[in-house]
Amino acid sequence: MSKNTIKDDPKFAMPFGNLKWVLAGLGLMVLGYILMTGGGTEDPNIFTGDEMFSFRRIVLAPVLILSGFVVEIFAIMHKPRR
Repeated sequence: MSKNTIKDDPKFAMPFGNLKWVLAGLGLMVLGYILMTGGGTEDPNIFTGDEMFSFRRIVLAPVLILSGFVVEIFAIMHKPRR
């Protein structure tokens, strides 16, 4: 059996190469959400603003999430060369 059977299978909605892009986009979004978590304290009387409003949570994580959505749109819209 050939390794190219997945590429030419008419049952899949998109080609195998596009599925790689979908997984990459999902990975970027999950990484962004992981970087956004945390920052809380157990004691409600203590506020850690430096930890909560850090560069990682305010800038880096949303940029990764948005870039993941852009990669997802690319993966759906990209038409591979035949």
